[in-house]
Amino acid sequence: MMKRSGKESKTTINRDSSCLVDDGGMPLAARMRPRTLEQFIGQPHILGEGKLLRRAIEADRVTSVIFWGPPGTGKTTLARVIANATQSKFETINAVLAGVKDIREVVASAAERLKKHSFEDSQRTILFVDEVHRFNKAQQDALLPHVENGTITFIGATTENPYFSVIKALVSRSTIFELRSLADDELREILLAALDDCERGYGELNHEVAEDALDHIVQLASGDARNALNALELALVTTPPDEDGVARVGLEVAEESIQQRALLYDKDGDIHYDMISAFIKSLRGTDPDAALYWMARMIRAGEDPLFIARRMVIFASEDIGMADPL
Repeated sequence: MMKRSGKESKTTINRDSSCLVDDGGMPLAARMRPRTLEQFIGQPHILGEGKLLRRAIEADRVTSVIFWGPPGTGKTTLARVIANATQSKFETINAVLAGVKDIREVVASAAERLKKHSFEDSQRTILFVDEVHRFNKAQQDALLPHVENGTITFIGATTENPYFSVIKALVSRSTIFELRSLADDELREILLAALDDCERGYGELNHEVAEDALDHIVQLASGDARNALNALELALVTTPPDEDGVARVGLEVAEESIQQRALLYDKDGDIHYDMISAFIKSLRGTDPDAALYWMARMIRAGEDPLFIARRMVIFASEDIGMADPL
């Protein structure tokens, strides 16, 4: 997300109404997408100085990759950064809406582009497929020969484990980069950038956002930049200016804008099994506090209590009952 230098004081204040922005109805999270690597915040394990992905983007030599991570961590944003940095033709489709026909059209255009020039001067085509796990096997198979022969360079983004949700042949032809949930200081930096940005954020508003209000949004966003920016936007646009013309956002407004923690969970994916495993291991290790934490987190995220109860019965039978069968 957007980078910003310097530290803020206890309260973020902007009284400059000389810079105006027309958002065109676009959400703040979409407007604040970084355009360059320098503006991107987070993911230092893959984008830090000297890291493979950063070198590839800077050299415009990105090969087929899959970005895997939780929502709001910058997968689509990173693809757009690559689009801005590359000299290749950048095509994008969403797997929720697209099908084999759309893939064939992109491939046909890419092949025609290659024919018009010599190999050295030909323009490459990068195809970005958002939510690639939504493609069925036949749709993913349609990509394979064209990724294999270099007609297109494939970039996929997914919230699901690609080793299970993407066919093995496509995984083997791609480099997988795992994006992590953003740290609190990274989320805070993103929010402050949105408050100061006159072009795309709310730098045009006379506003005052309390420190504890920012802290609340950061903590409950749970590493999701989109969630944090949506909450900040809701807080600002629904707060009328006072008699001094200043929109003052305090803790109470922030609590209304984001009312509960965005818990990362899935019905039958990795996180589902990771958490039940942590729960069982806490029981096995006789750590009641940890066991209660994992159970409460699963229930709060919407897990069926009967599933937890069944696992406890299995645990009682196998780990306890079989420990001393005599």
